[in-house]
Amino acid sequence: MIRFHKVKVFSIWILVGFLTTWTISCSSGNISTNNKPNQSGVAEIQFWTMQLQPQFTDYFQSLIGNFESHNQGIKVNWVDVPWAAMENKILTAVSANTPPDVVNLNPDFASQLAGKNTWLDLDTKVSDVARSEYLPNIWQASTLNGKSFGIPWYLTTRLTIYNTDFLKKSGIKKVPATYTELAVVAEEIKNKTGKYAFFVTFVPQDSAEVLESFVQMGVILVDGEGKAGFNTPQGKAAFQYWVDLYRKGLLPKEVLTQGHRRAIDLYQAGETAFLASGPEFMRTIAKNAPVIAKVSATAPQITGKTGKTNVAVMNVVIPRQTKNPDAALKFALFLTNNDNQLAFAKQANVLPSTNKALSDRHLQDIPADASAIEKGRIISAKQLQQAEVLIPTRKDSNLLQKAIYENLQAAMLGKKSVDQAVEDAAKQWNSRRS
Repeated sequence: MIRFHKVKVFSIWILVGFLTTWTISCSSGNISTNNKPNQSGVAEIQFWTMQLQPQFTDYFQSLIGNFESHNQGIKVNWVDVPWAAMENKILTAVSANTPPDVVNLNPDFASQLAGKNTWLDLDTKVSDVARSEYLPNIWQASTLNGKSFGIPWYLTTRLTIYNTDFLKKSGIKKVPATYTELAVVAEEIKNKTGKYAFFVTFVPQDSAEVLESFVQMGVILVDGEGKAGFNTPQGKAAFQYWVDLYRKGLLPKEVLTQGHRRAIDLYQAGETAFLASGPEFMRTIAKNAPVIAKVSATAPQITGKTGKTNVAVMNVVIPRQTKNPDAALKFALFLTNNDNQLAFAKQANVLPSTNKALSDRHLQDIPADASAIEKGRIISAKQLQQAEVLIPTRKDSNLLQKAIYENLQAAMLGKKSVDQAVEDAAKQWNSRRS
């Protein structure tokens, strides 16, 4: 799934219902650690991806064929699932005791199931040598309570995609690098053109971009005891920043009701100057809005005083219910090894999560005749060494975003003061902890 805004989360009662059933079923015994071949003596494993057909069909057919030729006792059945259906399908499969053997998710959603012991514990399965091939900060993103539940796959760091014509018409000579600069530029654009500089969503179930901005501004979201860490001067300043932008009319009113897709639509229509997205999206702009693509360029992502940059991670996980854990792990490590990660990164315009693949010249050197897409990919790769997953990996991180976004919206609409909104958000989060 070459999409990096936050995957929508199932309503919590459905999640709890499925996983309670799963927890009970797991308590009766341990899974086998040996492959269980079918009657033909072949271990069949099912591999699920998120919406990678038909664009990458040839890549995966070749990869699977290569794997099977070197592992003749293993057969891989690839199933591509529409991204919007993945959560429903994996929850249903787990509850019915019919999960795939290897599945492509992301740490945010996978961590919610990791808290219910859904995935294979990789710390006892993956050697230190194999683990050392992956970027340490990226491996850490697929851990919960000190246990590894996923293997990193492809990545992106967010860029600022901007419309050069828009900036010229507005008299802006420098792309904003910080949120402070962005607020100044947003006001200049609104005054000179009557349009908005950018769109960012505050819908609780959608993108976590605003929540990530808090961390970039120096806010601690959750303290060491799991309590709200944002009821601080830094947290109040972050709330105030977004409230001020909205009340000054520098954000569209629909930021409260529409998701990240609206940001894409507005940019492609030439209605906004900036879009926060990964370099892979430049191809989408070229296809959907060629006129806008011709005047689009890329710059490093906007950050706060901490200078932190985000990375979005796709990983692969192995359900504990798999009947072929060894074969599943062998394929997962093959899928994500240096050579295969680099090959996929080149095709998909994303980034690999292994040290060797990331050091390839393809991702480090900017040719004199580089296209906007190539420049964006290289800027993104250079950011990756310092990038991190900004939102804490927690089984209930969706509830943290919900508490903050709901109260932030109330302050934006003038229903609460900023101080009250911060306090209420902290109470809402802490009450979920008690």
